[in-house]
Amino acid sequence: MLTDTRRWLWRALAVLFLALGLIGALLPVMPTVPFVLAAAWAAGKGWPALEAHLLNHPTFGHPIRHWREHGAVPRKAKWLACFMMSCSAIMLWFLPIPDWLRWGVYGTFLVVSLWLCTRPSPPTGP
Repeated sequence: MLTDTRRWLWRALAVLFLALGLIGALLPVMPTVPFVLAAAWAAGKGWPALEAHLLNHPTFGHPIRHWREHGAVPRKAKWLACFMMSCSAIMLWFLPIPDWLRWGVYGTFLVVSLWLCTRPSPPTGP
């Protein structure tokens, strides 16, 4: 009984992450790939068929495998993420929000950018 409950909880988490990834595919303010990575992780715990489907997906399969095998993020994704955070930071400057919140977001952007840029790029070749 406990095993079935765990399996269903992992499946629910995988579906939640996939739904968030789908929202991210439709909305430019939300990422897609991190949620698909999380969905593959959760599916690996309780839904092997979904995990296999994600690993063999033509769009998301390669990034998932590169992340799992090397902790790698494509250079193009790094540049795009840093560019989008920079654009968000500029837009945030003109919003009427408290300074502590603005600088907290800037600090978060900085930490995420530094972490992201230190990830290796995927290996090239077959």
